[in-house]
Amino acid sequence: MGLDFSVVPSYFGVLLLGAGWTIAITIGAGLLSFFGGIVFAVAALYGHWTIRLPMRLFGWLFMGTPLLLQLFLIYFGLIQVGIDLPAFVAGVIGLGLHFAVYNSELIQASILAVDKGQYEGARTLGLSRGQTLRRIVIPQAVQAVIPPMGNNMIALLKDSALVSVIGVMELTLASQQAISRTYRPFEFYLTAAAIYYVINLGLEAALRRIERRIQASR
Repeated sequence: MGLDFSVVPSYFGVLLLGAGWTIAITIGAGLLSFFGGIVFAVAALYGHWTIRLPMRLFGWLFMGTPLLLQLFLIYFGLIQVGIDLPAFVAGVIGLGLHFAVYNSELIQASILAVDKGQYEGARTLGLSRGQTLRRIVIPQAVQAVIPPMGNNMIALLKDSALVSVIGVMELTLASQQAISRTYRPFEFYLTAAAIYYVINLGLEAALRRIERRIQASR
């Protein structure tokens, strides 16, 4: 009985490998949520109604159902219609789409907040609607929502632990495997928590650097 952290170093390689997969999932899903959020926002605001309605339904479904259920549907459900995705890919898609919907809401509000004079100025320069959105409106809107989108990225990092339920060997599942061999849950879960915290600090530092660069470029 009692705590014994001497068992942790023997499994540190396994934990670091899990941490690597956690970082990979966070980066992949983060990129998908960023660019997917932009696409969803533009489609929801300016697409034809045949595009807008499915997009709004898609957003409603992803915001109104648990992320865990969405991961199950993507990984286990799509097999029934002939789409067999690797667990890592399913995890990235599930997390990415889930947070893309939330990023889309932020970007939509930011696009609508852009001064109407920007549109008029673009028209006088002979820019089309698509060019105005691509070159003027969307860059401004995205810059304005980087801080709240950064908060979503931090939430995404924490929620990446859920992909362990579909078999992705990320940090939480790596910890569980070590626990199954040593029967030391407190030691390994505490070590995993410390590693998550270090990753989170790195992510926060990267996000602050991005914010500073954006502010300097304005």
